[in-house]
Amino acid sequence: MSAFSDSLGISASGLKAQAHRLRIVAENVANTDTPGYHRKTVSFSEELGAHGLNKVAMGRVNLDRRPGESIYDPGHPMADSSGHYTGSNVDLILEIADAREAQRSYEANLKMFDQARQMSSGLMDLLRK
Repeated sequence: MSAFSDSLGISASGLKAQAHRLRIVAENVANTDTPGYHRKTVSFSEELGAHGLNKVAMGRVNLDRRPGESIYDPGHPMADSSGHYTGSNVDLILEIADAREAQRSYEANLKMFDQARQMSSGLMDLLRK
């Protein structure tokens, strides 16, 4: 029965990681128009789980160091003497692509979780007979 619980644990770690990634993407999209905002990225690594199986481990949230775009608006409160201020470095196209990739990965992990649950349930039904 431990193989089922191992597979559930592995897929659950993937679900948790992709949900965290989607939260980071949502923060980036919400702050697209925030002056000076730097895009956040999250890294993942392998974590040794029980029975020598690897699970997904969430790494640190890092800031994208690319400079934000320079926006000309002399009336903006953050504008310098030349009338420019630094906007965010969030690219919506990139964020949409990241969100779709995270969504697809989440769905794949969910399907794996559901398959393991169905197999476990089927095994229990066979054992009861």
